[in-house]
Amino acid sequence: METLLGICLGVGLSAACGFRIFVPPLIMSIASQSGHLQLSNDFAWIGTPEATVTFGVGAFIEVAAYYIPWVDELLDILATPTAVVAGTMITSSFVSEMSPMLQWTIAIIVGGDSAGTVQGLTDVTRLASTSLTGGLANPGVSTMELLSSTMLSMLAISVPVLAAIIVFIVIWLLWSGVKTLHRKLTKRNQTEVPPTEIE
Repeated sequence: METLLGICLGVGLSAACGFRIFVPPLIMSIASQSGHLQLSNDFAWIGTPEATVTFGVGAFIEVAAYYIPWVDELLDILATPTAVVAGTMITSSFVSEMSPMLQWTIAIIVGGDSAGTVQGLTDVTRLASTSLTGGLANPGVSTMELLSSTMLSMLAISVPVLAAIIVFIVIWLLWSGVKTLHRKLTKRNQTEVPPTEIE
């Protein structure tokens, strides 16, 4: 049962890393110091005041940078592999009571994939937003990502199973939204291209 809860906790926090990389570790650090989250010995450093300050500074810079036009697009390129690594590390910290091979296999498949999938879908959403609105809607997208990362992280710590279920729902909604935007872009491009005249 503890392993299942650990996996659910890892899924929720890893997916939250797909929205913002530094927000979940920051919330983990605060939760650990307040006694709401038990970390394994190997990852106890996350619950130190020094780690809280470091994650806090990182989160502030990351969040602020996503409100700068075109910088957000560049950050998405850098954030995808970083989110996968962060998701893998976070999940591994909650399934440490098993063989290293199984621990890291679960961490990569569950944590890395959750973070990478969410990050990839948000990348596509931002590109579509840039294409459809010229970037005017991107601050709104960034705000939704920040709120999603914060709320999902807090939910994962308090109700891990529910958080894991919500992750799958969020991924499905994002995927549906991406397909809808793709259809709109395709339709718009088709209407903008004049039909060729047949001589």
